Amino acid sequence: MASTSTSNVDQKKLRERLSHWDAQNDPKAPLTTLQKDLFIELTSFSNDRPIPADLPVDDHTSSVLPVTSLEDGNVQENDPVYKYLSATGITNEGKIENAQQFFSWFADVESEIEKESDLPYRSHISELEAHRGQCDQVLEEVSAGLEYLMDLQQQYINVSTKTNALHEACEHLLAEQTRLINTAESISNKLSYFNELDSISSKLGSPTLTVTNESFVPMLSLLDECILYIKSNPQYKESGVFLARFKQCLSRALNLMKSHVMNILQTATQHVKNTKETTSGSDNAFTLFYGKFRANAPRVKSLMEQLEMRTDKSPEYEQILADCHQCYFSQRELLLGPSILSTITDLASKHVRDHCSLMRSGCAFMVHVCEDEYQLYLNFFSKPTLLLDDMLERLCGSLYDVFRPLIIHINHLETLAELCSILKIEMIEEHVQQNPQELRAFENVIKQMLMDIQERLVYRTYIYIRSDILQYSAAQGDLAYPEKLEMMESIAESIKKGQIQQRSHSRTPSNASSTSAEVARLTGAGDIDTASLENVPLQEDPSTGWQDTASSNLTTSMPMSPADLHGMWYPTVRRTLVTLSKLYRCIDKTTFQGLSQEALQSCIESLIDAKDGITKRKTPLDGQLFMIKHLLILREQIAPFQADFSIRETSLDFSKLKGLSLLL
Repeated sequence: MASTSTSNVDQKKLRERLSHWDAQNDPKAPLTTLQKDLFIELTSFSNDRPIPADLPVDDHTSSVLPVTSLEDGNVQENDPVYKYLSATGITNEGKIENAQQFFSWFADVESEIEKESDLPYRSHISELEAHRGQCDQVLEEVSAGLEYLMDLQQQYINVSTKTNALHEACEHLLAEQTRLINTAESISNKLSYFNELDSISSKLGSPTLTVTNESFVPMLSLLDECILYIKSNPQYKESGVFLARFKQCLSRALNLMKSHVMNILQTATQHVKNTKETTSGSDNAFTLFYGKFRANAPRVKSLMEQLEMRTDKSPEYEQILADCHQCYFSQRELLLGPSILSTITDLASKHVRDHCSLMRSGCAFMVHVCEDEYQLYLNFFSKPTLLLDDMLERLCGSLYDVFRPLIIHINHLETLAELCSILKIEMIEEHVQQNPQELRAFENVIKQMLMDIQERLVYRTYIYIRSDILQYSAAQGDLAYPEKLEMMESIAESIKKGQIQQRSHSRTPSNASSTSAEVARLTGAGDIDTASLENVPLQEDPSTGWQDTASSNLTTSMPMSPADLHGMWYPTVRRTLVTLSKLYRCIDKTTFQGLSQEALQSCIESLIDAKDGITKRKTPLDGQLFMIKHLLILREQIAPFQADFSIRETSLDFSKLKGLSLLL
């Protein structure tokens, strides 16, 4: 019963679902337009079905319904009713004779009608069953496909896993291969420095190798790299042995360079010597000294630049460069030393009595030598060295050796002063300061020579101050005061009367000198001048240079009287001022102050002696006026020197201590 109720429920659900197959809204199995048209035709055909001909004719229908005989030959075979009746078995032979036959026939017709009415549903069911079979078949195929896909997926996973493992293994092998390649390259690079030893050794052992070959400088650079690398990595096996062998190769290469450079320099020196012997006495001797060397300079400078570039890499380079410097300077000194000495000796013999001309020509010659040597050195080398200054200083020492004996025998103060001016102004200021780098060695020798001349000048000045100023013996005309002044006034009056033009406010030095000469002639002052000084004293003006004192006095003295001219000064005053004017630019300020104080003190002592002589001849007042006049002259004339002439004396008074000791 339960199964029956369940089947009824299922049939009810099916009917409900079938009722929704052709619903207006959301049909489960909507019919197409063609299907709907066919359904309408079938419906109309079933509604218009004719009455069967084998039905019994009733009384009430016989008059109404026409009897159609099946045996009528006019019945068309194509009549659908005929066909239907033929299909149901009712033919001319079969007739419905009773109600039972009718009911059985009617039951058959109903069953047929039901079948016909259920035919769309049955056909639809059959179609659905066919579709279901197809779906089942598709499902089976899909299931089989899914199984195949699952197998493929599993196979893909297996293959992918194996492929990834293979890929990782390949990547690992590639990384390992790369690491091994890098390691091999690193080892090869490291070994290349060690392997270069045989190649370099074979090149250095080749008899055809010269330092001028294009491969020599790259080989030198390669040696430096190998030595630097081995020094930086002392942990490698046998690095010390290879370093020693590389240094031996470097020493061989540097010795080749050294031999090549020394050979060039020595050959050039020998060639110049031979040429000089054949052209001795020519004016082009010094041109020959430099021309031959300059021709070989490019062959040497390229090698020297390589050495100078590498002096910080290895001490061997510095040593070879020093050897090349030493060879160059020795060859130059060997070549120039005798020539310079002979030239300076010739100049000394030519200017045997003219020390100033000798100094000028000798110093000018050495200036040219120093400048030419410096330029020639730069043709061979790029970096300056102290050895160049040492060589030039030795060459300039020839000038000093020739002048030194002459300087120590010069007694003339004017000559010594002029020599000092030549060295300080013409040489140091005009030449050395304009080119200090090239003339550094010349400056050292000149300063030494200047110190010797200044020392000699100071010594001769002390002697002169003591002999010609402090120990001056006054002549009769020197003490003729005030007669000399009165005579000068009378001469001035006579000159004024004889002049045609109006007297100007300034007098010329020629008038002053002629007046002084006349006074000297009249008064008999014949020893006013000394052998070592000029007749006209000079004073130093720091702003304008040397200047004539007479003209200066004429322009600065308010009373323009001939009695105030320097020719009327006491001789020691003139000598003192001239001496100070000569020393002002020749010696340093400290020494000048000491000498000036010594000279002024000696001059004042000589004035005191002269004052005493005038006081004996005339009156004390004349002596005092003489003293005051010359002290004022000294004060006025020493002002431009800007020196401290004051003397500070310190004394101790022990008289009280003596009395105290007596009391004790």
